Amino acid sequence: MTQGRPLLNRRLAEFGTTIFAEMSALAVRTGSINLGQGFPDTDGPEEIREAAVRALRAGHGNQYPPGPGVPELRTAIAAHQQRRYALTYDPDSEVLVTAGATEAIAATLLALVEPGDEVIALEPYYDSYAACIAMAGGARVPVTLHPDAESGTYRLDLDELRAAVTPRTRLILLNTPHNPTGTVLTREELAAIAELACERDLLVVTDEVYEHLVFEGEHLPIAQFPGMRERTVTIGSAGKTFSFTGWKVGWVTASPGLVTAVRSAKQFLTYVSAGPFQYAVAEALNLPDSYFEGLRADLRANRDLLSSGLAEAGFEVYRPAGTYFVTTDIRPLGGGTDGFAFCRALPERCGVVAIPNAVFYDDQEAGRSKVRFAFCKREEVLLEAVSRLKGL
Repeated sequence: MTQGRPLLNRRLAEFGTTIFAEMSALAVRTGSINLGQGFPDTDGPEEIREAAVRALRAGHGNQYPPGPGVPELRTAIAAHQQRRYALTYDPDSEVLVTAGATEAIAATLLALVEPGDEVIALEPYYDSYAACIAMAGGARVPVTLHPDAESGTYRLDLDELRAAVTPRTRLILLNTPHNPTGTVLTREELAAIAELACERDLLVVTDEVYEHLVFEGEHLPIAQFPGMRERTVTIGSAGKTFSFTGWKVGWVTASPGLVTAVRSAKQFLTYVSAGPFQYAVAEALNLPDSYFEGLRADLRANRDLLSSGLAEAGFEVYRPAGTYFVTTDIRPLGGGTDGFAFCRALPERCGVVAIPNAVFYDDQEAGRSKVRFAFCKREEVLLEAVSRLKGL
């Protein structure tokens, strides 16, 4: 304490050490299989790793790269958006490279949100959303995705979303495919959100880092919808698509005014990052369709393996339509409904680490009995984890 005040900025007082750090440390201490944090246990394509090595040796990116990102990567991002979604962006004025999607989210919210602005976020939400809204001085307004035991999925209540909009609402923060529930928003849902945003003159920030990991349905960027291109900031990332999460290469695509605003905040965060890796990611974005199809097929198989194993172990399983993660309910196992206690005891009980979903909620009671497992691991690791979990 100094001058009678806590050292930590009061906006961040509710945010301590992340649950991911706690659970990963627990995995190391107990020698458990870590199905908590969402990182692959194998590297991505060898040719992309070699592209980074070539860039290092050639001196490409070893010094500060351009503030918006190297031209090769910005061009590749624009080409990717055009090829995949028929969205045209100018690489020079409508693309910004960031230190992963996490910085993109932070810079976007710091740029666009002022104290007192309300930000609607789909709950449960990735934990950095709440912290970034708080750092910007905004007020987060959760709209909860509800589990449906009959369909085994989570769904958005559009009436709840409409009711959450007030005169103070600045933007809607979307995440589709959605972490942690695996929900992929449908064309009808996105069209309704777009209509609402246009009607109420709202910005939309959309986190689409799992865009290539859709197993059922299709990924549709909301920027495609009428009236949305000029009011949408789309966030992408190389980490999940190419299994190089440590490279921390993300990006923003948006209209020039929005990109300029985000860059104004971003330049005072990292300024620039990941120089040589930017050249490698530019090559990765140009990989043939067979790469993306193979990645999706492999992860779909992993999803099915882990989902079936969890169901056999006694969990209620909400089958994800996308992402790296499967959400479960621990109540059918008996022994309580406290996901925190369950996850902290699980390593000692059977040598597996998971994440309690309650950390992703404002209303922690709504996620109290829910636990998330990651399936972006090798098949033999998932088989061993399933074998251990059946001991529950």
